[in-house]
Amino acid sequence: MNENPEDIKEKFFNPQSSYRGEFTPESLAFNANLQEFANRISIICNLETGGRIPAEDAYKQIKQLWKQLKKSKAEFLDAPQPPIPELPPE
Repeated sequence: MNENPEDIKEKFFNPQSSYRGEFTPESLAFNANLQEFANRISIICNLETGGRIPAEDAYKQIKQLWKQLKKSKAEFLDAPQPPIPELPPE
């Protein structure tokens, strides 16, 4: 199986782990956003540590990512969920 070099690079720079919590579409979506947040924070920290971006820029980027994650939490985890209909007895 030959993978496209762009796909290989994407998997390397943006790894995704399997979700193992209680499954709901909302928790799965939030988990994906949380993993992306953690990965991007790591990249920003490494760029700042390596002198590639100034500390102030790193802070601003992290602050923006945090706001996005908070919005994602409110949208996926804090919103009231519709009740799951029960199946009629057989």
